[in-house]
Amino acid sequence: MTEPMFMIPVFHNKIWGGTGLHERFGYELPTDHTGEAWAISAHPHGPATVINGEFRGESLDTIWAQHREVFGNAKGDVFPLLTKILDAHEDLSVQVHPDDAYAAEHEHELGKTECWYVIAAEPGAKLYYGHHAQTHEQLADWINHDKWDQLFRTVPVKAGDFFYVPSGTIHALGAGIMVLETQQSSDTTYRVYDWDRTDAKGNKRPLHKQQSIDVTTVPHVDPQLDIVKMQVGDATVTKFVDSDFFAVCEWRLAGGSATFKRGEAPYTLASVLAGRGELTVPGEAPYTLTKGMHFILPVDIKEWTISGDVQIIASEPGAKV
Repeated sequence: MTEPMFMIPVFHNKIWGGTGLHERFGYELPTDHTGEAWAISAHPHGPATVINGEFRGESLDTIWAQHREVFGNAKGDVFPLLTKILDAHEDLSVQVHPDDAYAAEHEHELGKTECWYVIAAEPGAKLYYGHHAQTHEQLADWINHDKWDQLFRTVPVKAGDFFYVPSGTIHALGAGIMVLETQQSSDTTYRVYDWDRTDAKGNKRPLHKQQSIDVTTVPHVDPQLDIVKMQVGDATVTKFVDSDFFAVCEWRLAGGSATFKRGEAPYTLASVLAGRGELTVPGEAPYTLTKGMHFILPVDIKEWTISGDVQIIASEPGAKV
């Protein structure tokens, strides 16, 4: 298969969501509280659908199950990655995710390591990222006694920032932030705190204090990222992270073109965040790229050319998957 697979996002209503996904990308949203666009997903809670070519109308989970050759006969019961765009109109719940071992035992799915590329951030916006507890005993005490001001660590944020969020990291997007998230394909979230807010019926969402205590890494240590910039043709390529779970980079062009060659990864995921350009693969007519488009380059596409004035975040599966 030598054609890219373009995807229709799946939208999720969230108590903290808004209309930013329509305002920035022109998506038709199901509600005015839309928080997430699952852009490239084979997760059962929101599998994306292919809109072109041989697999038009089929969901990504079905293609993974029935046509593994498209992905280089990659191993694994589930498609390992999920990319989404999050619009935090309000603060998200402060949460933490388990690693693979804990998730397999307790949730029967993958763990959840993730990362964020910040698309936009209002002045003064902040993340909740990490915590101040020095021992598990202190962590448990602060969580069980609602000592949130002592526990949570905040970080200022601006557009263009990148954050790696390993499993075990307490975290939350603050109000006024939009990110492109690349993550393991898991929907397991343990809420530490949800700001005591209630839904339309006056009910608070459940917290998961004991699970949070079980899986949080103590003490918190910021990951050390080796961010590398390079030039590929006319593109500036920034590699943000290359982990066991995924590699994530930015392709940015301000005119001209760049030809990319496939490395060891059997497939590539890509999301167009800004601008307009063209994607050309050998033997195919050019594909127009506009912001808000998402696609997979399968294993048989060994090289491709991007041209125009365009910003793309691309990811590939890591060695562990």
